[in-house]
Amino acid sequence: MKERITRSSGNVFIDLGFPKEEATVLAMRAELMARLRSVIADRGWTQQVAAKRLGIGQSRVSDLVRGKWDKFSLDILVTLAARVGQKPSLLLKAA
Repeated sequence: MKERITRSSGNVFIDLGFPKEEATVLAMRAELMARLRSVIADRGWTQQVAAKRLGIGQSRVSDLVRGKWDKFSLDILVTLAARVGQKPSLLLKAA
């Protein structure tokens, strides 16, 4: 039996059936979390050091590095990214 391959829309959350608006926010949160995890890893920070630099508790850093996306709003992820020198931006594309 031949496997059927479906081309991605470019947003995994849309592909999973989330409404477009929710999928957009989820994708932004996922991207910011991935970038924050990369910053922590690239800089060799322990969770304690990351907590101090991010201004949050160590347990929250643990949630971040473990990918618990449901524990972080888009607002807090943008704030955390700014605290470590990132410049998150929103690129709007025509629908």
